[in-house]
Amino acid sequence: MTVDEKKRAVREHVWARLEEHRAAPAGVHGRIPAFFGADEAADRLAELPEWQSAKIVKAVPDTAQQPVRARALGEGKLVYMAVPKLAEPKPFYLLDPDTLPVSPAEAADKGAAAKVGQAVDVDSMRPPDLIVCGSVAVNRRGVRLGKGAGYSDIEVALLQEAGLIGPETTIVTTVHDLQVIDDDLPETRHDFSVDIIVTPTTVIRCDEPRRPSGLLWDDLPAEKIAAIPALAARLRQQSNA
Repeated sequence: MTVDEKKRAVREHVWARLEEHRAAPAGVHGRIPAFFGADEAADRLAELPEWQSAKIVKAVPDTAQQPVRARALGEGKLVYMAVPKLAEPKPFYLLDPDTLPVSPAEAADKGAAAKVGQAVDVDSMRPPDLIVCGSVAVNRRGVRLGKGAGYSDIEVALLQEAGLIGPETTIVTTVHDLQVIDDDLPETRHDFSVDIIVTPTTVIRCDEPRRPSGLLWDDLPAEKIAAIPALAARLRQQSNA
């Protein structure tokens, strides 16, 4: 069984488990689970010193992390939210709580964020203190699996290449307890791991998180590069250098 096949098997197991226990809405397969208890996980995250000291948060656009985005904006934190599928030339939305024309709760919705946020390129971003990602599965060492598209890995790699994050940057994922796996999970060289796992009931701190050095162009299919304008632009810049 290949690494991709092993990852797919774990995802299918977790999605089925969540539906079986009614821990997420039906139709969760193929998605970052919008698990029940996401509000409680966001509350638990907000108790951590890493959260309380963070002034700038970079977050994914998934529904499961919407309570985290709302909490951050409500507490006056600057939020960078990734454009879904990184599909725009400027792949992040800047959400500044001091200038939002709507409430933090409304701005945290990915549809509203696209309307009220300012689209920004990586080169104009400020270094985030905390990165919040979604996961389908994660083990206690911090190895995580997304839904298989690789967008979170590319987001982190873009920030690393720009010098915006380093070993001191905390990466956290919020998940349901059923998404936490005791066994080893397959990894590839472009995968990052997380420092902290937060569930509705507990906090798990992980040892020796893994950080790739940046974008690994040889691992990126041509169609993936073409579909993500920020990648295509960087590849052109390298070719012209």
